[in-house]
Amino acid sequence: MSKVNRKHVEQIVEAIGGKDNIEAATHCVTRLRFALVDEGKVDSKALDENDLVKGQFSSQGQFQVVIGPGLVEQVYNEMLEVTGGAKATKEDVKSLASKKQNPLQRAIKTLADIFIPILPAIVMAGLLLGINNILTGQGIFYDGKSLIEVHPQWGDVASIINLIASTAFTFLPVLIGWSAVRQFGGNPLLGIVLGLILVNPDLMSAYQYADAKLEGTVPVWNLFGFEIEKIGYQGQVLPVLVSAYILAKIEKFLDKRVHDSIKLLVVAPVALLVTGFLAFIVVGPITFAIGNVLTSGLVNIFNSFAALGGLIYGGLYALLVITGMHHTFLAVDIQLIGSQGGTFLWPMLALSNIAQGAAALAMMFVLREQKAKGLAVTSSISAFLGVTEPAIFGVNIRAKYPFIFGMIGSAIAGVLLAVNNVLASSIGVGGIPGFLSIFPNQWGIFFLGMAIVLVVPFAGTLLYGRYQMTRQLATTNEHSPSTAINEGAATTEAEDDRKEKEEQSETSLSPAKQNIEIASPLNGKIVSLSEVPDPAFSEKQMGQGIAIIPSEGKVYAPFDGTVAHLIKSKHALVLIDPNGIQVLIHVGINTVSLKGEGFTAHVETGAKITKGQLLLEFDKERIEQAGLSAITPIVIPDGQDYIDGITEYEGEAIQGETPILQVSIVSTPKGEE
Repeated sequence: MSKVNRKHVEQIVEAIGGKDNIEAATHCVTRLRFALVDEGKVDSKALDENDLVKGQFSSQGQFQVVIGPGLVEQVYNEMLEVTGGAKATKEDVKSLASKKQNPLQRAIKTLADIFIPILPAIVMAGLLLGINNILTGQGIFYDGKSLIEVHPQWGDVASIINLIASTAFTFLPVLIGWSAVRQFGGNPLLGIVLGLILVNPDLMSAYQYADAKLEGTVPVWNLFGFEIEKIGYQGQVLPVLVSAYILAKIEKFLDKRVHDSIKLLVVAPVALLVTGFLAFIVVGPITFAIGNVLTSGLVNIFNSFAALGGLIYGGLYALLVITGMHHTFLAVDIQLIGSQGGTFLWPMLALSNIAQGAAALAMMFVLREQKAKGLAVTSSISAFLGVTEPAIFGVNIRAKYPFIFGMIGSAIAGVLLAVNNVLASSIGVGGIPGFLSIFPNQWGIFFLGMAIVLVVPFAGTLLYGRYQMTRQLATTNEHSPSTAINEGAATTEAEDDRKEKEEQSETSLSPAKQNIEIASPLNGKIVSLSEVPDPAFSEKQMGQGIAIIPSEGKVYAPFDGTVAHLIKSKHALVLIDPNGIQVLIHVGINTVSLKGEGFTAHVETGAKITKGQLLLEFDKERIEQAGLSAITPIVIPDGQDYIDGITEYEGEAIQGETPILQVSIVSTPKGEE
C-alpha cells in the first residue's frame, strides 16, 4: 500500500481547526476519531475536497473523519508527526468527548445506554401484547364479541400469551436494575437482585396501590414507630433508576476500601442492605410520587390541549431522533403504561416513522442517480418497519424538504390521534407494525392517521421535488440556448443514453474484464448498507458493499487469500484475495468500544487463509447486551483502481456458498493502459 501524501494529512489537520484544536485523537479500523476543543472551527468543505477523506460527521461529542481500512493507520501516524501529539486510546477520546456534552446531553445518553439493551425484551412484550389484543379485543372479528368469546378454546392460548408478554413489564425494575447498575459501574447481578427486591411478591403490587389507598388498606412496616408503606414498584422507572445509582456508588465505595479477603462477605450484603432500606424509606416514596406527578401532569396537558400536544410531539418527534432525545421518552412511555394503563405518545411515534418512510420513498421518483434511488427505497422500508435513522440521515435530511414534509404529515396525524386519545397498551415495533400495540377499538382512528402520514409526506415531497427539478431545468436552459426548453426530461434521458453509450464504447477499448464473485463469510441475511446505523457505512463513504445480519457469531474466509490487517480489538479485519481485491469485514457497529471482549480471533495479520477457514468468533448476545448492533458490513474499500464495477446481491447468506458481491476488475489498473 502506497505511503500517504503528507500534504493531504496536513490539510486534514488544518481543516479540523489546526493542532491546537485537537484535545485527543485516536483511530479505529475505518476512521479518525477526535475530541476537539471547538467543532465550530471545522472546515467541512475543505475535508470534503481532501483526497484522503471519504466522509465526516459528529457523534456523541466525537468528530469522526472516515479514511478507510488500512490507510487510516498511516494517516493517523503521519498526523501525529505533523502535530507532535501523543497517541491516545479510544477511551481517552470518548472521555474527553463526553465532557463536551452539556448535562442534558449526558443525561440523555445515560438513559439511552440504560434502555437500549433492554429494548428487545420490551419490544417482544409489546408485540405479544398486540397479539393478545387481537384475540381478546371485541368487535375485531365478530360484532360486539372477541375471538375468544366466540371460540373459547382459544382462551387459554390468549392467557399464556398474556402471561409471557406481561412478564417483561411486571418485572421491569429487574431489567432496568441490571442495565442501570451496569451503566453506573456496579455489578449488574446486584442490579438484578435490587430489581427483584422492588417487585417481591410479599409487597403489595403497584397496580393495586390506588384502590388500596382509597380503601385505607395499604400494608405498612412499622420501624420504631415510623410507618413505611409496604408496596412494590411494578412498571415504575424512577425508583429503580435512582436506587441503582445509589447501589453502584455504595458498591464501588466499599470495593475500594474493603480488604480482598472479606469483600464477598461485606461489599454485596452491605450495599444491598443500605440501598434496600433507602429504596423503601426514602427513594421509593419520593420518586414514586414524582413519577405520578409527572405522568399526571403530562396527561392533563394532553387532556386540556390535546390538539396542541399532538401537533408538537407528532411534528417534532423526528427532530428528537436527530438529537437522540427520543430515547428519553422510552422511560416516559413505560411510566405512562405502568401508571395510566396506556401511552398516547407511542402511537404518534409509530406514525412519525411511517411519515419519514413515505417522504424517503417519494425521493425515489425525484432522484436521478440509481444508487440514491436504491437508498431511498431500502431506507423507506426500514422506516415503515420502525427504524427511521437510514431514511432520516441517508435521504431526507440531505434534501431537507422530505424531512420537513415528513414532520408536517406526522404533525397532522398527531393532532388526530391526540384529539381522539388513541392509546397504546405497550411499546413494541414502530412503523406499520405499530398498530399491534394500539387498543383494537382505536384501530380505525390509527389507520386514518396512517393514511395521512403515507399520503401527505409522499405527495408533498414528490410535488415539491418535481417542482425543484423543473426550476433547475429552466435555469439550465437559460444558460444553454441550444437546449430546447420543451425537451424536458426526454433531453435528460437522451443525454444519459449518450453517456452510457460512450462509457460502453470506452469499455470496449479497455483491457479485458474479469468478474470475481465474493462468497459470504457469514451465515445470516443480506441487507443493504443503507440499513447500517452508521453513516460511514450507510452513506457508502468508504466504498460499496452489503451488510449481513448474522444468525451465528462466526466469520469464515470467503476465499483463499491473506489477512492484510486484523484490528487490535478483533472486531474487524481486511482480507486480500488472489486478485489483489481488498475486502473489509466489520463485525457490529461501534463494537470497538468492547475492546475485544466477546471476540476471539483465529488468525493474525499476515496469515494465509483458505476458503471456509474460521477466522473470527464473536458473542452476539454480548454485543447486544452492550446496546450495540451486530449487523456486519462487508465493504470493498474505495481507491482500488483496477476495480471497474461492483454488483451487490441480496437474500439469505450461507457462508462459503452464497455470493454476496461480484467485483469486475481489469487486467491493468485504470490510467495505465
